[in-house]
Amino acid sequence: MVFSGLKRRTTLTLTLAFSTGVLAACLTTQTTSGGAVGVDRSQFVLVSSAEVDAAAAKGYADVIAKAQKEGKLNRDAKQVARVRAIANRLIPQTVAFRPDAPQWKWEVNVIESDQLNAWCMAGGKIAFYSALIEKLALTDDEIAAIMGHEIAHALREHSRERISQQLATNVGLDLASAVFGLSRGASDLAGMAANVAISLPYGRSHEVESDRIGVELAARAGYNPRAAISVWQKMSRAGGGSPPELLSTHPSPENRIQDLEVYSARVQPLYEQAKRR
Repeated sequence: MVFSGLKRRTTLTLTLAFSTGVLAACLTTQTTSGGAVGVDRSQFVLVSSAEVDAAAAKGYADVIAKAQKEGKLNRDAKQVARVRAIANRLIPQTVAFRPDAPQWKWEVNVIESDQLNAWCMAGGKIAFYSALIEKLALTDDEIAAIMGHEIAHALREHSRERISQQLATNVGLDLASAVFGLSRGASDLAGMAANVAISLPYGRSHEVESDRIGVELAARAGYNPRAAISVWQKMSRAGGGSPPELLSTHPSPENRIQDLEVYSARVQPLYEQAKRR
């Protein structure tokens, strides 16, 4: 009986491991074209874009409603207009990576907060925190650098990828559900989508991709791509002993700046072209 139980457990473990391998091999996608920066990594996904976008829309609505209730939403009309004007120049440039992206239901809001943070949920739901703009005295080019980086997370569907990775680690019910047709409750996915976008760290590959796509979006919109370098220098100094939320799990400042030097130079012709328009 002991041997029989051990055999069943071993068989189940092997089956789950094989299933995970099959899923990883089959459920891969390319969410964007490579652009001038050449981002072309294949991605593992278990949930659909539609599910994650709907979940993100609900999660975003909850965050905005909470900020509105607390009197922290869009308190400075001039600041909000500035952020939205920059978004309006960046969003059309997303077509270089995804033809569907300019038609997303984009939303852009500013939340009064002491945190140095900004994010973009799946489907184009953007939030900037006031302290990020005020404490770092950001220029328009630097706001565009941060916003381009956050938009890149949405273009590459990094939240969808992170949610899929989380689900894949649950080898019990979640894996069985994935094999036989994954279906998550709307409230579960909404919570996960919001948590991934706002709180949980993205992987290093996600951050590098977003840095590179971000400088290209900024350049195509006529913002100096080298502003990405100055803004991360500012954020690194602002962090002191503990980095701001946006830097907490990102590549080291030195490695990031080296990479941004290379890729901002690569998209410089796009910036020069945009300035002439």
